[in-house]
Amino acid sequence: TVIRVDRADAGGSTDTLSRGKLSIAVNLKSPEGIAVVKRLCSQVDVLIEPFRAGVLERLGLGPDVLLGLNPRLIVARLTGFGQQGPLSKAAGHDINYLSMGGVLGRFGPAGAPPSFPVNLLGDFAAGSLMCAFGILTALIERQRSNRGQVVDCAMIDGCNYLSSFLFTAGGLFDGPRGTNTLDGGAPFYKVYETQDGGYMAVGAIEPQFYKQLLGGLGLAKDKDLPDQLDRPAWPVLEQRFHTLFKSKPRSHWESVFGPSGSFPDACVTPVLEPSEMSSHPFVAPRSMIAKDPETGEDVPVAAPRLSRTPALDLTKQTRPEVGAHTKAVLNHFQFSQEEIEALQKQGAIQCTDAHDPHDPSKLRALL
Repeated sequence: TVIRVDRADAGGSTDTLSRGKLSIAVNLKSPEGIAVVKRLCSQVDVLIEPFRAGVLERLGLGPDVLLGLNPRLIVARLTGFGQQGPLSKAAGHDINYLSMGGVLGRFGPAGAPPSFPVNLLGDFAAGSLMCAFGILTALIERQRSNRGQVVDCAMIDGCNYLSSFLFTAGGLFDGPRGTNTLDGGAPFYKVYETQDGGYMAVGAIEPQFYKQLLGGLGLAKDKDLPDQLDRPAWPVLEQRFHTLFKSKPRSHWESVFGPSGSFPDACVTPVLEPSEMSSHPFVAPRSMIAKDPETGEDVPVAAPRLSRTPALDLTKQTRPEVGAHTKAVLNHFQFSQEEIEALQKQGAIQCTDAHDPHDPSKLRALL
C-alpha cells in the first residue's frame, strides 16, 4: 500500500498517476503534523521524500531522526541534483538533469540544438525507476541485516548512470551528435516519413536484418547501392530509403515488414500514436491498454507482468482526493478517535474521508 502525505491546504490534486494510492493531508508547518508523520514513519517500511536537500532536516524529519524511531526504515530521497554539491539546493526539471547528467548533448540531429524525449528519461527512468530499484535493493539487504538505510536517488546521477553505454560504446558514438550508428546518423537506424504522413522506424543494424530491409524496399539486386557500413556514402543511402518510404503509405510498409509480410525480420515497424495502441493488430493482442471506466481514456496496464502475483487492475482503482483517507489511515495506525478530532481542531490534518473509517472491511480493502 502506498500512502501519499499531501499538504493539508493543497486543494485538489493534479496528479494523474495516483490511482490506487491513499491520501492523507498533513500540515507539516505544525508541530502536531510533524508528530503525525513521525508516528507513521515509526511503523512503515519505506519513506519516499521529494524535497530539495536539507528540507527534511529543517522539518525535524531527517534520516537520523526517523531511523532512530524505526531502525528498519528505508528513507528514499528523490531529488534532481542530490544531497551534496553546488546544485543540491537548486530548482530544476527533467531537461536540466539531462543536460547536467551528460545525456542531453547526445540527442538530436546533426547541425541542430539537442532534443529531448519529453520528460520520460529524467523524471521517470532516472528518477522514479532508479528510486524504486534502490528501494528494492535496500529492502532485500534489510532481510540480512535487519537494518534500514538512506537511498540517495538523484536524477542527475540516474541520467549519467543510464548512459553508461554511451561512454563505453567506442566507435558507435565517436562522431558528432546525429552522425553515429545509433543516434540518427546511420540510414539503417532512422525514422522515415511515408506517403500519408505516417512514419516507419528502421533498426536494421545486423547484416541479416539489413538484407531483409533491402529486400522489402526492392533494393536487393541494386548493384550500385553503397555498402551498409560505408559511412561517407550514408547520405546517398538515406536519400534512397527516404524516397522509397515516401512513395507508399504506412499501411503498405506495414504489410511488407509486418509479422505476416515477406520481410518480417527487417526490424522495421510503424510509429504508432497512443490512440492506436488498443486497436493496432501488431500490438492489440498484448492487451497493453485498458479503458478508464471514469473518463473513457486509454490507460497503459502495469509492466512487467508477474505470473503468480499480477499487478492490480488500475482501471478499477480511483484517484484519491487530497485527504480522502486521513481518518482511515490514522485509525489503522492506532490513532484514537479523540486524537484524530484533536488533530483536526489544531489544523494538523485535513480529512475528506467519504467512508466510515471504523468499517473493518473497508479498512482491509484500503490497507
